[in-house]
Amino acid sequence: MKTASAKAKGRKAAVELQKILLRTFPELEPDDIRVTPSGIAGEDLQLSPRAREVLPYAFEVKNKEQISIWRVIDQANGHSQDLKHRPVIVFRKNRTPFHVCMEFNSFLELLRKGKENGQRAG
Repeated sequence: MKTASAKAKGRKAAVELQKILLRTFPELEPDDIRVTPSGIAGEDLQLSPRAREVLPYAFEVKNKEQISIWRVIDQANGHSQDLKHRPVIVFRKNRTPFHVCMEFNSFLELLRKGKENGQRAG
């Protein structure tokens, strides 16, 4: 796949994730979550301070048939250290749903918060 096609595919996934997050968190406005332009270093979704309160994460989005998970984790960790937010990798391959990769302790924290709020996991 050509570089331009791969970048377009990745951007399409980031735009789709942006739309999902905006639907899921109606208190946020479209300007609160922006897709980072191609070629710009850093996380794939730029979050406003308001969005950071709701989503304290640094999103790395991948839409590839195969990924080197450790390379992507290193990339996401590098972006989140700059921003001091927990890295979250959102990934998929063609015609599949999104999946998430995050540090296990961050996942446990989400489960704890859900339980405290009376939500059921799953």
